[in-house]
Amino acid sequence: MFRQSDIFVAMIVGLLGFAPASLAAPAAPQTMSAGDVLRGQFVQTRQLQGFAKPLKSEGSFVLVPGRGLIWHSEKPFDNTAIITAGGILQLAKGREAMRLSASKLPGLAQLYNVLSAALSGNTGPLQQTFTVTQTSGNDGWKVELKPLDSGKQAMSQIKRLVLTGTRYVDAVEVERTGGDVDRIAFSGHKVAKADLTPGEVAQLKAAAK
Repeated sequence: MFRQSDIFVAMIVGLLGFAPASLAAPAAPQTMSAGDVLRGQFVQTRQLQGFAKPLKSEGSFVLVPGRGLIWHSEKPFDNTAIITAGGILQLAKGREAMRLSASKLPGLAQLYNVLSAALSGNTGPLQQTFTVTQTSGNDGWKVELKPLDSGKQAMSQIKRLVLTGTRYVDAVEVERTGGDVDRIAFSGHKVAKADLTPGEVAQLKAAAK
């Protein structure tokens, strides 16, 4: 089952699919405009306290600004989460497994809006939710995020997030309050206009109901 903390991690990752304009180096920054669709692949490892070997999953994501994020885990299990400002729809092998409206996920709509603004290259809105530390150099940039209020349900399991990259977000490390650590590597970033399959359109519509 897709944990609530995973939902927010996926949103942070997807909605920061491009480097913030103030940090992108050495390449010139790119931002997404209306009609753009961002695709990419991810490999996620999760080191759980008490387990010698990390759990590993891999898959792909599709980000549609203003509409939502499709986070598709392909291995070891077929599992898809469609995340919108209105809520979450989870599919297991193409069938609906869970649906949660924003009213049942306190802070979802607010965080979605904040991170959507950050996609434009403005990290300022992130400061409403996180302490933001930014550094950059010839080899890329780094953003460290620490929740301002860890008591909020949305942030209760997250201690720190570190994003690194050049033009794109290449890697994310998530430290959880219980000691677990997620590491997510991204590749194959691709942007195209109106690049959605009929199935993806249907998934976004279903999640928005």
